[in-house]
Amino acid sequence: MSKPAVSNITLEACHSLSDIPRKTWEQLAGTDNPFLRYDFFEALETSGCTSAETGWKPCHLIFRLKGEIAGVAPAYLKSHSMGEYVFDWAWADAYRRYGMEYYPKLLIAVPFTPSQGARLLLAPQLRAELDSQVIHGLLDTLIGRLGAHSWHLLFPDAQDQQLLHQEDQLHRIGCQFHWHNRNYGCFEDFLGELTSRKRKSIRKERRQVAEQDITFTRFHGSDIPDQVLAAFYVFYQATYLKRGQRPYLTQQFFEKMREAMPEHLHVIMAVKDGAMIAGALFLSGRDTLYGRYWGCLEEYSHLHFETCYYKGIELAIELGLQTFDAGAQGEHKLVRGFEPMLTHSWHGIAHPGFHEAIEAFTREEAEQVMGYYEDAKTVLPFRQNNGAE
Repeated sequence: MSKPAVSNITLEACHSLSDIPRKTWEQLAGTDNPFLRYDFFEALETSGCTSAETGWKPCHLIFRLKGEIAGVAPAYLKSHSMGEYVFDWAWADAYRRYGMEYYPKLLIAVPFTPSQGARLLLAPQLRAELDSQVIHGLLDTLIGRLGAHSWHLLFPDAQDQQLLHQEDQLHRIGCQFHWHNRNYGCFEDFLGELTSRKRKSIRKERRQVAEQDITFTRFHGSDIPDQVLAAFYVFYQATYLKRGQRPYLTQQFFEKMREAMPEHLHVIMAVKDGAMIAGALFLSGRDTLYGRYWGCLEEYSHLHFETCYYKGIELAIELGLQTFDAGAQGEHKLVRGFEPMLTHSWHGIAHPGFHEAIEAFTREEAEQVMGYYEDAKTVLPFRQNNGAE
């Protein structure tokens, strides 16, 4: 079957999630992945986290096939590069040095969330008729209409990667570390797969947390009390303030998530002498646990590892989830049983000269990332070195 003419498929942008019917979004995105839920994006907008004022102006995409909505994508017109986790600061600096504007740019992504997943939420009949040339052409044309200088699609899943792949387009790869559940019945089953030295090291870290008289309490969904959510938000804020930054998310956002999508929400609080001292918030999907937000006011030995990683592993096992995505950073996760995995992003740069220069950069960067990825697999702590999936 030949591909349709581009005129059969159109792409437009809207400036509020409310411009897209909830039923249409949910038919295309489903409700399994918390970061693709209509409620998630609605909470971001109505709580003021994604707005023109914060540099995240909603610019969601609508694909039409013969005039009918057949696809959507979360997208934003960005005036900066914060909160993306695929870093292009050097690209923006190069534009400035040549007296050119890098922003605004069109970002197709889940805000503040470096987790792989579907980005092009397309009906099967549309996806079957699209190819990479049409997708790239539609996006290139759209940024011209929007007055943007580039487009960036971050952390797509394998299905979207296949659709986006084109040899002469800008493709970046990165490396994260995820934990995989190999039918473990409990945390000790997982430890049993590690080398003796690594097993002893983790047990020692967990023991040292307990020896500081720190205990943990878990809360789920609508049962998370107001005072717990308020305390967690203080800890969350502290994580950013320690780096001299303002937090991306508001307390109202978390309250709206608890109200609209409680089935996905889990909070683990660390308690000492009857007071909450640290907390971590997790979201669960169909087969993945996502560890996203964490904070504390005072530092305690190994408290971060216990709250964010080991308690997360226990939660993933208990919920029967296959993967634990604990966030974007952390080479230190390797020795704790998290395995390297590659992430991807695709980019469209309107300026021909900068496109050529950035393409050369991405090729060199990819070689370095692949070398790092292969090296990381050699230091996994498993007894038989299960390897990355």
